[in-house]
Amino acid sequence: MEQITVREARLQDLAILHQFKQALVDSERPFDSTLKPGPLYYYDIAGLIAADHAGIFVAEIDSEVIGCGYARIDDSKPYLKHQQHAHLGFMYVVPHHRGKGVNKLIIDALKEWSRQQGIMEIRLEVYASNTSALKAYEKVGFAGHMLTMRMNLNEG
Repeated sequence: MEQITVREARLQDLAILHQFKQALVDSERPFDSTLKPGPLYYYDIAGLIAADHAGIFVAEIDSEVIGCGYARIDDSKPYLKHQQHAHLGFMYVVPHHRGKGVNKLIIDALKEWSRQQGIMEIRLEVYASNTSALKAYEKVGFAGHMLTMRMNLNEG
């Protein structure tokens, strides 16, 4: 069985992380008709690596980076019990390594990083129609909380 390790990302990982970023955008396009065509830049990866308020982690097999994700500390709405929460994003696993528990290992590292920062609430966003992602997140303990709905007045 392949040994999967998880570590904090380094600037040397930027090339592969930029590839993952575009692959993630491409995988999300079918779920979001509002995305602009062409390359999109959701994340400042180098900025996340350098930031004190974020932790970005990668999963590896034999020194090959096969997945990633980040936790970023955000201020919560003033009416919530918690003042801050960790927002998870940039969750990506190379397709031929999916189903091996890579996402869980990355989320475990992000949860531990969040605990070390004194954060006890973790949130993420996922497209409501992305059933495979929903199942993956539910499998590691996430539960639906709020659904954002949209309407485009130019569409039918």
